[in-house]
Order: sequence, then C-alpha cells, then structure tokens
Amino acid sequence: MKLPELLEHCHVKAGKKFRLKDHDPSWAGDPKIEKDERKEYAKDLLTEDVSSLAEAQGVLYAANTWSILVVLQAMDAAGKDGIIKHVMSGVNPQGCQIFSFKQPSAEELDHNFLWRCMVRLPERGKIGIFNRSYYEDVLVVKVHPEFLAAQRIPDAKIDKDFWNGRYEDINCFERHLSRNGTKIVKFFLNISKEEQRKRFLDRIDEKDKHWKISPSDITEREHWDEYMDAFEQCIEATSTDWAPWYVIPSNHKWVSRALVANILVKTIESLGLKYPEVTADKMKAIEAAKKQLEKEKD
Repeated sequence: MKLPELLEHCHVKAGKKFRLKDHDPSWAGDPKIEKDERKEYAKDLLTEDVSSLAEAQGVLYAANTWSILVVLQAMDAAGKDGIIKHVMSGVNPQGCQIFSFKQPSAEELDHNFLWRCMVRLPERGKIGIFNRSYYEDVLVVKVHPEFLAAQRIPDAKIDKDFWNGRYEDINCFERHLSRNGTKIVKFFLNISKEEQRKRFLDRIDEKDKHWKISPSDITEREHWDEYMDAFEQCIEATSTDWAPWYVIPSNHKWVSRALVANILVKTIESLGLKYPEVTADKMKAIEAAKKQLEKEKD
C-alpha cells in the first residue's frame, strides 16, 4: 500500500461502518522493500513535512483567522508524547499550545464534561494540541462508568442513549468550533496489546523511564477489549466531515510520526490561507522606511 492509499485508509469516513480490526497497527510499508529503506523513507518524509508544517504554521499565524485543534487519543505507551516532540519540532513555540488532560480536578467536575477542554481551545492563528481530551468521557469513563458518580449528573441513566447523547454533544461542539474558525483533526494512535507490553517492559528496564509507569497502566490492560470496543464505537459515531478521525498504525513510531506530520500539513494547506495583503498606504510607508534606513548606512 503506497502513501496516498494508506492515508486514505487511515481516514475514517463520516457515516460509514467502522471496524478497528480492519486497521493493522503493525503496518510498515511494502514488504518487498527492505525495512531499513522503508524506515529511511519515512524519516525523510517526516523531515520534509516538519519543514512544511513550520511554513504552514507561519501562514496560519499571519492570517490569524483559523486555528487548528489536534486531538491525540490512544492507549498508554502508544507514542502521543513522541508525536508531539518529533512532529512539532520545527513549529514556532509561540504559535503552538499543548495541553495534557489527566484525571479531572474538583473544579472541572463542577462543570460539564466539555468545559475543561473548552477553556483551553487554541486562539486564532495557533495550533492547539490536546494530549487526551473530552473523548476520555466516552472512552475511559465508558469502560469505568463508576467514574460518572463524581460528575453528579441529575437523573442520569447510564445506558446506550446516554452514550449516544454524549457523541451527539461532541459532534455539535465540534461543528460549532468548525463554523467559527477552528479546524479539528483527530488521531487515534493504534497499537497492539503485544506492542504495548513490550513498551511497558522497556520502561521498566530503563531507570530514566520509571516515572512513566504507574500500577494502573498495567491493571488497565485487563480491560483491553472493552477499550477497543469503546474506541470503535466512539470513532464511528464522531468521525465527521468537519472533524475527521484518522486511525494511525503505531506499532512502528517512524510510521506514525510520518503519517501524522503529513496529515497535519495537508489539513492546514486545505484551508487555502495566504499572508495578509499589504495596503497601498502601508506599502508607501514601507518604501519610505527603506529609503530612511538606506540613508543611515551612508
């Protein structure tokens, strides 16, 4: 499968049946080509797209009309931090906002489930990255419905209609953002349970990575199938024309990073942004300033 075909395969079409088993987390390119060659190609693609992303961000910042919201969702150890570090390495820090959402605070629980993300949305001209997001409330909370007690929702009946209501809330929220100048692109970093096990062992074997491990990471593996069902239902229900999901094969980090970078570049370029046009009066002022500066040289 070539790059354009893979990108098309990653894109979850709005209103279509979605099955997670149709997306191989171990995809690594054409098996007829040596792995080292495929890896080098992905590395070159990432380098090229990181540069292109920096240019696209410059136009986004200057135009100051649209913002970009990147949503990263995944099981633990799928590579969200690495995506942020490597893909965004060439982006101007003042044009990028990154937020990581963990267990909600008491203040956040006093609001609706979208609130804590609403107040951290990117400003116009900026790229906002959510490391986890409001989707946690239809993923981890769906797997652990006992967490809903802390949200104190009046007369809540936790059934299929409840979760469909949340999907509807998310779609309406994202539709509102899109209508008002926030382009949303969502990535599910798809790794296998076996690959997660290997990465957890790597963290345990390296002292510098012990801080990344917590006992809950291991116990949550017992709910793997439930999480996969939750992701599948969520992605099918909330991949829309205005806020699409991309299921990214992530067993190989060099694949996932290259794909995310490429999709981000294409997403910004699709907005057709241009640098602001300079008025005739401002152009005269610029020419006058140039003459003044040239005189100073003499």
